[in-house]
Amino acid sequence: MRFKAAAAIVFTCALALAGCKFVKTADKEKEDQAGAFDPDALVAGMWDGKVLPYLEKRAAPLTEVLAATAADPDEAGRKHGYKARQGNAPWTFIAKVGGTIVAEETKSRAGYVDVDVDGDAKADARVWIGPAIRGTALRDSLDFVDFNAFRNQIEWAQFGKAFNTHVNRTVLEKLPRENLTGRTIEALGAYPLPAKGQLPQLAPATVTIGG
Repeated sequence: MRFKAAAAIVFTCALALAGCKFVKTADKEKEDQAGAFDPDALVAGMWDGKVLPYLEKRAAPLTEVLAATAADPDEAGRKHGYKARQGNAPWTFIAKVGGTIVAEETKSRAGYVDVDVDGDAKADARVWIGPAIRGTALRDSLDFVDFNAFRNQIEWAQFGKAFNTHVNRTVLEKLPRENLTGRTIEALGAYPLPAKGQLPQLAPATVTIGG
């Protein structure tokens, strides 16, 4: 009886194992990597076809956006910006900054230039020129990306940082870094609503610096 019982157990186990699929560790790692979250690839994939056309369509000259914001921030935001519906997110505005550089900071990783856009020799905006860009204004200005499409806050933050990384790699690294004051600049980008008395701080998507 013991022999028959043991044989039955062995037979049952053999049937169970026959229905199992063994996956090699290397194959499992490949599957995990294939489904891994890649924020840099996400940004690169949407940049030319969606991000730049969207910013071009919603942008206006900075003086126009500032005037509209002073009159009615919500109306200006609906026309030239975006804010998430969840929580108390502030408006992020989209603008074109064109003028003369009146100050520069290129020693810090968070480099920037201050720009006079109306010819009075005073700064009207600050444009980040990197390599580090503070904040996530580019991500936050887009109405076609949604926090709920991401698994958690960490992925959402990494996605925001990937915009800044992409701009630095494709645009900012090519900019001159010395003797910028007095030169002209044209930039398209986004900035969060500044505190009273503070300059708009533009995270650029495109930048050109002239002579």
